[in-house]
Amino acid sequence: MSSRQQAKFLPDGRRLHLQDGPIDLIIEAQGSDAAVTAAYDAACDRFTSLLDELCVELPLLRRPMTPESAAPQGPVARRMAEVARVYADRHFVTPMVAVAGAGAEAILAAMTAASPLTRAYVNNGGDIALHLTPGTSFEIGMVDRPDHPRLFGKLKVSADDDVRGVATSGRHGRSFSLGIADAVTVLATDAPTADAAATMIANAVDLPDHPRIIRVPADSLQPDSDLGARLVTRSVGQLTSHEVARALTRGVRFAEQLLDVCAIQAAALHLAGETRLVLKHPHLMSLIGRQKEMKIHAAG
Repeated sequence: MSSRQQAKFLPDGRRLHLQDGPIDLIIEAQGSDAAVTAAYDAACDRFTSLLDELCVELPLLRRPMTPESAAPQGPVARRMAEVARVYADRHFVTPMVAVAGAGAEAILAAMTAASPLTRAYVNNGGDIALHLTPGTSFEIGMVDRPDHPRLFGKLKVSADDDVRGVATSGRHGRSFSLGIADAVTVLATDAPTADAAATMIANAVDLPDHPRIIRVPADSLQPDSDLGARLVTRSVGQLTSHEVARALTRGVRFAEQLLDVCAIQAAALHLAGETRLVLKHPHLMSLIGRQKEMKIHAAG
């Protein structure tokens, strides 16, 4: 690894932490000792070139996606563009919408190719790629904001479920949001799809032109942002219960569209203590405690 890259085990001795610039991974593999060692070695090897591969094509990856956009060259960049293209005909989107999920997927693929694992995950800042074998499962907590984490729900993914990606987006996350959701957690067939869908649904949870929502141009906060001068949410004032419900309904409608075309398996939309679930299968997500507003939209 280069001098800028870091690799170390966390205090529990089981999880591996890899960090390079904006890429920050927590990895855990389960299997025989030899299989886990081989998987971690493969993760480190693949990680050494990941950021450099993306940086080579960064100008292209930050451009707005259209159905006619040229495909990037690198495998992770191509995966990002493939996922973004789903939204390109009707929404502003760049391939960066799937960067964290695609990175997690690439590292996990290297691990599973190197050795037989019973379970594994790669968590890239909350965008998670999962590996499950028959009879195994993961239970994951859903939190409303990373700076003051509070559990509002749980999800359970079993090997039989068509879910191998989990992602969370919202205005409190590490990326900018066009909407006002505190958190949107998505389950999908893979991590890049979950990553993009969480971002797009979180953007849809919104109250346009509301006077108590403060927005600023993205490039005033980060000059090289792929969002350019588009307004991103910086703060949200007190909202009435009706306003919260209206904003969540906008997000639910968008999530239902994705559910109908099988882009996602489930979504939890959280704003101001209220949560809406959009699900193909009700067993995938559950809420904790008493919710002011809990509406479940099931399909299938």
